Amino acid sequence: MTIKDNLTVLNVDAFDQRRFREILGLSKGLQKLAGEAAMPLFEPLLGDIWASFYKMKPALLETVDERLGVNKMMMEIIMDDQAFASYRDLTRLNDLASAIGTLKTGEQTRQWLAEQMERDEGLRALNQKLQELAGQQRPQEEEADQEASEVMEEFNEKMQQTLLENRDSYREAMDRALREAREVGEGLKSLIGGMRAGDGDAEMKKVPLRDKLLLAEKMASMNQMKQIAEWAGRFKQAARKKQRPKQRHAAARQGVTTGIDIENLLPAELSLFTHPMTKIDFLRRFSERQTMQFEQQGPESLNRGPVVLCLDQSDSMSSLDNQAKGFALALLSIAKKQKRDFCLVLFSTRVQVFKYERGEIGAAEMIRLAETYLRGGTDFELALGEALGVISESRFKQADLVFVTDGEDRLTDPFLDRFTKEKKEKAFEVLSLLIGTKRETVESFTDRVIQVKDFDDEGSFVAFEV
Repeated sequence: MTIKDNLTVLNVDAFDQRRFREILGLSKGLQKLAGEAAMPLFEPLLGDIWASFYKMKPALLETVDERLGVNKMMMEIIMDDQAFASYRDLTRLNDLASAIGTLKTGEQTRQWLAEQMERDEGLRALNQKLQELAGQQRPQEEEADQEASEVMEEFNEKMQQTLLENRDSYREAMDRALREAREVGEGLKSLIGGMRAGDGDAEMKKVPLRDKLLLAEKMASMNQMKQIAEWAGRFKQAARKKQRPKQRHAAARQGVTTGIDIENLLPAELSLFTHPMTKIDFLRRFSERQTMQFEQQGPESLNRGPVVLCLDQSDSMSSLDNQAKGFALALLSIAKKQKRDFCLVLFSTRVQVFKYERGEIGAAEMIRLAETYLRGGTDFELALGEALGVISESRFKQADLVFVTDGEDRLTDPFLDRFTKEKKEKAFEVLSLLIGTKRETVESFTDRVIQVKDFDDEGSFVAFEV
């Protein structure tokens, strides 16, 4: 039996049922739930759950098809809950939120039913018998219908009694479903949202519903995806702060260097200039740019060109994988906001390259990235060689290169010479984030090295200034 049979316990109309069939056609997760047939008439139940979220004023019908007694009891429990009323603030006339709510509620209902049937052998046997009858082609249709009706009636009676006795546990399962649905919705905003605070909803509207459903289903079933989304949201907040335009005179004194910036000369140098016996020596050192001055930290000298991120995926980085991917997505969101091409070079003792034109990444690519981990050892030359090849492409000229590793490796002199030469010719800079290891090799090819304990270390956020 399918939703096309108009089996419902709610005040749905033709539009509601047609829209649910369209959502069902887009959602592999809902298709899987409907196909597994946790109990008779489970697909119509999913349709009613969806309509209860989506409609402005859903209401239970007083009289329903006698086969739908269990469905009506379940919908009464679902709709009578405060958590349902609260979640509907998000779902009314909202296809995506309604679909996510239906998916999680359907999953929890399936799990609850499985637990009841595991405890009640008679209930399990009736459900199995109904599935067998539905799959058989019987020569005597009237006899087949009569047998199916009798078994269905017995199943309904037993299932309704089970619901009466276990109402609280089913309500708890539904509360859990709606909490998870909220988490999935927030995770989607973290993944899809951009660099401006509160722009998650606006960015979500730009993404096709099929892609949003694909991401939602993956997040609902893959804990790693959920954690990546949480890290991405956290790092995007940090990136927003780093990307804010700096105010005038915002440069801070960080240390001492040499130069001829009069405004930043040390007081001691100025005193040497004013004394007759030391003035000549001061002028000589000033002409040779050897006078001491405060070092100013202002905006970094970045090209605002494409971004290339080399990300270590050796065995030792596996515990930081979710952080790393959230970090990469935050960098990618910067590229998207500024319409810059982005290339991600994953490396260990092999490489895998992802290129995103103007920082755009689709749902399938995001899932592919989340599921990719190379493992193995660490090969800097392989990663840097791949990065050079990417930067040699016309669209990646003058890129900002960010190199992230927790490992150690050696570079041959010929390769280091070639890399240094090409870096100068192609006018790109390298920022390296070094996670708890020695600096020597990384310093040999890097303009700036930041040593951090993990991606959540504030030092890592320097990369968001690219």
